[in-house]
Amino acid sequence: MEHGGIEESVRLVSSESRWVDGSEAGSETPSISIFDEDELREDHGIRRRLVKKPKRVDSFDVEAMSVSNLHGHHSKDLSIWGTLTLAFQTLGVVYGDLGTSPLYVFADVFTKVPIKSDVDVLGALSLVMYTISLLPLAKYIFIVLKANDNGEGGTFALYSLICRYAKVNLLPNQQPADEQISSFKLKLPTPELERALKIKECLERRSSMKTLLLLLVLMGTSMIIGDGILTPAMSVMSAVSGLQVEISGFGSNAVVILSIVLLVGLFSIQRFGTVLKAFNPAYIYYFFKRNGAKAYSSLGGCVLCITGAEAMFADLGHFSVVSIQIAFSCVVFPCLLLAYMGQAAYLMKFPTSAENIFYDSVPADLFWPVFVIATLAAMIASQAMISATFSCIKQSMALGCFPRLKIIHTSKKFMGQIYIPVINWFLMIMCIVVVASFRSTTDIANAYGIAEVGVMMVSTTLVTLVMLLIWQTNLFLALCFPLVFGSIELMYMSAVLTKIKEGGWLPLAFASCFLCTMYIWNYGSVLKYQSEVREKISMDFLLELGSTLGTVRVPGIGLLYNELVQGIPSVFGQFLLDLPAIHSTIVFVCIKYVPVPVVPQEERFLFRRLCPKDYHMFRCIARYGYKDVRKEDHNNFEQLLLESLQKFLRREAQDLALENIVTDVDFDSVSVRSRDSGVQSGEFDELQIPLMQDQRTEGGTSFSGETTSMLPSSVMSSDEDPSLEYELSALREAMDSGFTYLLGHGDVRARKESWFLKKLVINYFYAFLRRNCRAGAANMSVPHMNIMQVGVTYMV
Repeated sequence: MEHGGIEESVRLVSSESRWVDGSEAGSETPSISIFDEDELREDHGIRRRLVKKPKRVDSFDVEAMSVSNLHGHHSKDLSIWGTLTLAFQTLGVVYGDLGTSPLYVFADVFTKVPIKSDVDVLGALSLVMYTISLLPLAKYIFIVLKANDNGEGGTFALYSLICRYAKVNLLPNQQPADEQISSFKLKLPTPELERALKIKECLERRSSMKTLLLLLVLMGTSMIIGDGILTPAMSVMSAVSGLQVEISGFGSNAVVILSIVLLVGLFSIQRFGTVLKAFNPAYIYYFFKRNGAKAYSSLGGCVLCITGAEAMFADLGHFSVVSIQIAFSCVVFPCLLLAYMGQAAYLMKFPTSAENIFYDSVPADLFWPVFVIATLAAMIASQAMISATFSCIKQSMALGCFPRLKIIHTSKKFMGQIYIPVINWFLMIMCIVVVASFRSTTDIANAYGIAEVGVMMVSTTLVTLVMLLIWQTNLFLALCFPLVFGSIELMYMSAVLTKIKEGGWLPLAFASCFLCTMYIWNYGSVLKYQSEVREKISMDFLLELGSTLGTVRVPGIGLLYNELVQGIPSVFGQFLLDLPAIHSTIVFVCIKYVPVPVVPQEERFLFRRLCPKDYHMFRCIARYGYKDVRKEDHNNFEQLLLESLQKFLRREAQDLALENIVTDVDFDSVSVRSRDSGVQSGEFDELQIPLMQDQRTEGGTSFSGETTSMLPSSVMSSDEDPSLEYELSALREAMDSGFTYLLGHGDVRARKESWFLKKLVINYFYAFLRRNCRAGAANMSVPHMNIMQVGVTYMV
């Protein structure tokens, strides 16, 4: 039993392990090969030709390192003082918009409902107080913040979380290996698992459900972008409007001009980041009873008291759940109540001041200090919303739902601080148009309410799905969430929709434009990917060409960028036809975004050998999370890729050596057992060799610690393997000759038999977006002299 440690390691097999040919672990005649799984599945005849005797484990993961925790802002296990510091920082960033709402709420409410008695003031105040208590406090602080994705919040974070538990992403590039990422955390099953599985099955089987879910997410994202237009316009104009009262002759035109000047300045710097009776809810009833339809119309103004509540969840990635809960519960919530109670008390004494209540309630001697503070607060609130819009668009780009745009990272320290020039100037122009067109905060408020409530309703729907699918909450409690909060939001939405003609059409127009753009881009991208899958090159073709690939192999490394995670892309065949020679080493590189916020650097690359060793062809999948920053230039990327490829080759050699030993040990043990149990010669053909698990350890090896310690020195020092040394030297020679980026310049066209609408969308709208968005070569910052392109037309 001198090899007992190795025999024990062989038994460390997961019950769910699958063989290359798709059979379960433990089934008859397992096939372990050096080739790609899906390529072997293409044709049974090919599999018979390619599969050899078990010689090595098909190692897919390149890294044999210990898995580290997420870095940076994701390390949120802070001390008490650290949490309090974060809570203080949230006051300016997260609550900027929510904190400026006293500038305009009562002014908007009482333009629709005239103040006739104290009951009107108390009713409006009670409505505001309970709205803040139910939606920002009860819904977001105590429930929605818990539906975070590894500390990230927002609409796309919820969608990403759902995509991890159910295959609802329309782009079919998910792989089992993605679940091994350390940030790919899944909750353990609960007694409600059966119901969750039924929901999962329903979402995965019905393409209509996948499309509906994506449209819901895109609609919420479009509303957030609309918020990025309306928030600066509303906040800045409300702050400046106080000058009309203080300075005689300062008319509405001057307010508009000053607001535009402040907005231009704001966007230009982007590239550098007693009335206690009101606690009685009966006054809400009296308010509606006295004013009827006018009171219902005033809900559009009341909803402005919770503008920015969604930012608490969307900006979660920069803070922590506890810090936001502390800041809102202990500071923001009581301060907002005091601010609204103070304004209400003033209105009860001076009811004619409703139009400019914020500044009228300020003592005359304090006007200018308060004006400066209010203006700065409005700028901060606008800045936070603009930054949230940038982040939201970046996330949608990562998930294939927005055309590629240039992204500038404004901070080397904080990964989330980004700047998108095209979007910045677009938002500025739209803000100026809104201010110049509406000329008053009342009409802007009508538009503002629709955008805010729309985002909240999307969040309510997605969090309910999270409760049922992921949290596996009790059905009654899960349904109470949308019934309670969804009913309130639906009531507010119905109220603000009555103001469509008075400005409410604006966010709907913005949302419709962005929704169409995002859906068309995603639709075209999915069709293009499916076309690439259909047209990929078969392994038969490559085997017939031989290791020379039917041409001349010259020293050098060719990095062929494509979107396939499996198979040989058709564009490679075009290169073989057009070029007189091809590089000695070919790496098919796929930049892939997985539904996690961040992929640690040591888990970035996955490698797989595509053909026999003398072909020198590999696939590399570079995985990124939707919050990851691709800062590395092409030189850094090349270095990381080469280091990972060398580690892959060494590990492959270790696997081969270990498997040879395991095979010998297993045959010896079977021979001993055969003498005892009467096993006949010829039965060895049915011998089953289990696929070993990849067990990461601190020592940087892919095998368990006990097994590795017992391996012979010849296995541990795999650099002495002649075939490995030959391949490493060939790789170094290719590296000295340099890199060439092989790119396909694709044109996507609808098939002739397609419907007219599909031809219109693909041939014109999607083609227009592809021509005017940022090209892949620009994203990689690759010198033009290192790029070779061929034209490819994808018929979808």
